Amino acid sequence: MACIGKISFIWGVFLLLSLLNVNRTRNLLVSLVSKASSTHVASVFIQTRDTHFVLNGSPFLFNGFNSYWMMHVAVEPNERHKISNVFREASAAGLNVCRTWAFSDGGYQPLQISPGVYDEHVFQALDFVVSEARKYGIRLILSLTNNYQDYGGRPQYVQWARSVGVPVNNDDDFYTNAVVKGYYKNYVKKVLTRLNTITGIAYKDDPTIMAWELINEPRCQVDYSGKTINVWVQEMGSYVKSIDNKHLLGIGMDGFYGDSIQDRKQYNPIPGYQVGTDFISNNLIKEIDFATIHAYADAWLPEQNDSSQMAFIQRWLTIHWTDSRTILKKPLIFAEFGKSKKNLGYSLSTGDSFLNFVYTNIYNLARNGGTMGGGLVWQIFDEGMESCYDGYEIVLTQNQSTTSVIAQQSNKMKALEQTLNSHKERY
Repeated sequence: MACIGKISFIWGVFLLLSLLNVNRTRNLLVSLVSKASSTHVASVFIQTRDTHFVLNGSPFLFNGFNSYWMMHVAVEPNERHKISNVFREASAAGLNVCRTWAFSDGGYQPLQISPGVYDEHVFQALDFVVSEARKYGIRLILSLTNNYQDYGGRPQYVQWARSVGVPVNNDDDFYTNAVVKGYYKNYVKKVLTRLNTITGIAYKDDPTIMAWELINEPRCQVDYSGKTINVWVQEMGSYVKSIDNKHLLGIGMDGFYGDSIQDRKQYNPIPGYQVGTDFISNNLIKEIDFATIHAYADAWLPEQNDSSQMAFIQRWLTIHWTDSRTILKKPLIFAEFGKSKKNLGYSLSTGDSFLNFVYTNIYNLARNGGTMGGGLVWQIFDEGMESCYDGYEIVLTQNQSTTSVIAQQSNKMKALEQTLNSHKERY
């Protein structure tokens, strides 16, 4: 009924103003429809039920993308159209979830200048990203810091502590040092309680945000077992939920196995190789609502041919889907994947074939028992951003065949979601 009222109002405005100025009326109508639609799309929080993402109690599947750069670019008002362009083009291709950075620790154009000191101008850039995602009906997964030194991350937190005389040994003290953990908690609280200057909605109350991630691709060299990170995830997960129990929470892991189930280590890119995380024990923590994996077979297995690399991705995806479904009993997101254009022998055809292969695997797993919520390709840029390219760039307006592959996956996931919605009793 509310939607009928909105439509009646919109058409009333249309008929009245059409007597005055047709073009002006058309623009106003588009604006009103857009606002009504975006308000409806992002009015309910994504949740989980057993091994599924749900929206309004019904299965929620998605096809999405990474664009880590959005806040950084939005700092310059004359560059903000790039964020709008990507969201508009992504929405047109059926993409409905975007993963991006909600941090910039120290360095150039920092959001967090130093512990507890923030740049309001940069915060307003993040406000813009959230408001534009809302406008185009795209949900956000926001990462709260980085494992790497890019945009500050874990090394910057430890350096801040070292600079004021805190006895720290290495970057792994990020997980254990009380002062450093305090810096991180203060930042988390600042972001979660931020009142968006454009929408007037606190981040913790905004359904546009699908989920938070604690840290992008955590690593711990002093403890490869996963136990150190486990303790940290438990502490920080509880802290996030104490402030915001409406949003979903993930860790941000790429899926490496640790010591909890010994035979699983054979599935790591190099059998037995560990990075300090444990896909099983880390994601079993109750505050963590879903699991994630990343895969870059061309970077992890550079000596292997395309067929072997794709076989690895299929094994990687399948074993994590199986463990998410049977052990974790939580949904899974394939949160980063791509094929670099910098690889010898790369062509648009091989890139599209790779993308289609990954998408087919995601779809089949989602269809055969759920658990797989969707995938987030790495990564989408707007035109004129060549200086940011990393080899994995996709420009939707320039790569027509790739855009077609992406749109086809979006349509398939949407159709599957509708099919599942017609059999909701299974959920």
